[in-house]
Amino acid sequence: MNNDLIEQKCSILPDEPGCYLMKDRQGTIIYVGKAKILKNRVRSYFKGAHDGKTLRLVQEIVDFEYIVTSSEVEALILELHLIKKHDPKYNIMLKDDKTYPYIKITAEKDPRLIITRQVKKDKGKYFGPYPNSHAAHETKKLLDRLYPLRKCQKMPNRVCLYYHMGQCLAPCVKKIETNAYEKIIHEITSFLNGGHTQVKKELVTKMNSAAEALEFERAKEYRDQISHIEQVMEKQKMTMNDFTSRDIFGFHVDKGWMCVQVFFIRQGKLIERDVSLFPIFRDPEEEFITFLGQFYAKSEHIKPKEIYVPMSTDIDLASKLLEMKIFVPQRGTKKNLVELAEKNAKIALTEKFHLIERQEERTIGAIEQLGDSMNISPPMRIEAFDNSHIHGTDAVSAMVVFIDGRASKKDYRKYKTKTAAKHDDYGAMREVVRRRYTRVLKENLPLPDLIIIDGGKGQIEAAREIIEDELGLDIPIAGLAKDGKHQTSQLIYGDPLELIPMKRTSEGFYLLQRIQDEVHRFAITFHRQQRGKHTIASSLDGIEGIGPQRKKLLLKHFGSLKKIQAASKEEFMQAGLPSKQAEIMVNHFQKNILSSE
Repeated sequence: MNNDLIEQKCSILPDEPGCYLMKDRQGTIIYVGKAKILKNRVRSYFKGAHDGKTLRLVQEIVDFEYIVTSSEVEALILELHLIKKHDPKYNIMLKDDKTYPYIKITAEKDPRLIITRQVKKDKGKYFGPYPNSHAAHETKKLLDRLYPLRKCQKMPNRVCLYYHMGQCLAPCVKKIETNAYEKIIHEITSFLNGGHTQVKKELVTKMNSAAEALEFERAKEYRDQISHIEQVMEKQKMTMNDFTSRDIFGFHVDKGWMCVQVFFIRQGKLIERDVSLFPIFRDPEEEFITFLGQFYAKSEHIKPKEIYVPMSTDIDLASKLLEMKIFVPQRGTKKNLVELAEKNAKIALTEKFHLIERQEERTIGAIEQLGDSMNISPPMRIEAFDNSHIHGTDAVSAMVVFIDGRASKKDYRKYKTKTAAKHDDYGAMREVVRRRYTRVLKENLPLPDLIIIDGGKGQIEAAREIIEDELGLDIPIAGLAKDGKHQTSQLIYGDPLELIPMKRTSEGFYLLQRIQDEVHRFAITFHRQQRGKHTIASSLDGIEGIGPQRKKLLLKHFGSLKKIQAASKEEFMQAGLPSKQAEIMVNHFQKNILSSE
């Protein structure tokens, strides 16, 4: 942390609302927050004692910037925009990875009813969420029986069975007036918002009339529809005596973590809940309002008619943010549901703590141990390299990245060595490290806090030549050596290089093992892929008319040597070979089979 710079900037902070952006030594934005008074909020991070998570954040901050706004609401809206834009690592939200099914009336000329888990900002009408796909499909099946919207995805050229059953208006052969569709959509909307009770009454009347007229088949159809409504729409216990759609929120905070539970109430029933867990770095009430903004910014979360929140919430601020009325219930069923959501949040957070603490111990705790052992700052970003080849052939290198103690697979990279001579491991390491960090500097990508080389002193010195002497970078470089059983045995670091003692049962040592195993696995996998390609390609060498381009064509089409060897003339022609060339291929492999026998 650059104390002088931060102290100077803190001294001139304004007494106004706004947003602040915390940066690490790379200039990367690692946290975004909003404040009613910027001076008080930003200064609070650098004064007094903090819990572990906030302390960790503060230790990474070397600079910050801020944006003044005209109101707290404007600051809140800007905060949500900045979080979405920069995706700071300390604004992470841990959620159940769950999507919910919705029923949608499409906005096509001849609309359909469909089930979807993607809520888009289109002109379609969405209903839900439903607790599971079975409930959504059962409800759609019922609506399909009652309302004659088209069922086919692609319009046929003649009427189908649904038309004859009275479940489709047959837009494939008839022009349907817009007002006919509007009437059906209105009825479906009314039905799903509690109007099914009225539909049921009307069906009972029709059933009785049909029975009196001795139309027993028709009466039976009405009875089946009534039964289906009861099964689908009324089988759950009612939680409300009206049919207003509501989302009920409750949250609980402990040890710097927040858990938010949301109950979805639709058609008078509690149908599903949503759980979110995340670390917080400021007042829980402020974090909760930011959470509300992020929650409804997601397309799959449709705002209901009403939102109920705990008593501690600033409902004026939340209402302005979401542009709708938000309620704090004072008594009765709604208050009980908010308290139930809070109780569930507390239980969920308690249950997760053991797992969270263990995970933090294995990741952030391991990084801190590693930094202490090496006498460097905790290496939040670690990049590790390994070479792989057999007797100098198919030489490749691989790099894996661990951020905050976790593998970041999207940042992994593979390298085919181009300039290094065969058997020259040191030359290969120089080449790959040069290529990697020349690109990092050129594209202004984040630099690592620690580079790990899977190898001994010679490999480390080769990497150091490039990093320090050629590129002028100041990045710690360490090596990992294995024992006779190919197990991680020691960490090498320093100038001069020396062994860094670490307890084999420590989380820091386990982290090194995970990094070494992962970079070795990644390098070996890449090497096998290259070797496999060359093995297949070499089997095609010497065949008349098969050059590099046709080798690629055959490999892409068949996928393996075994399939190429077993292919018929027709199959080779399907792969793009001329008839004569296809015959040459078949004869070549048949001759090889006979000679091997």
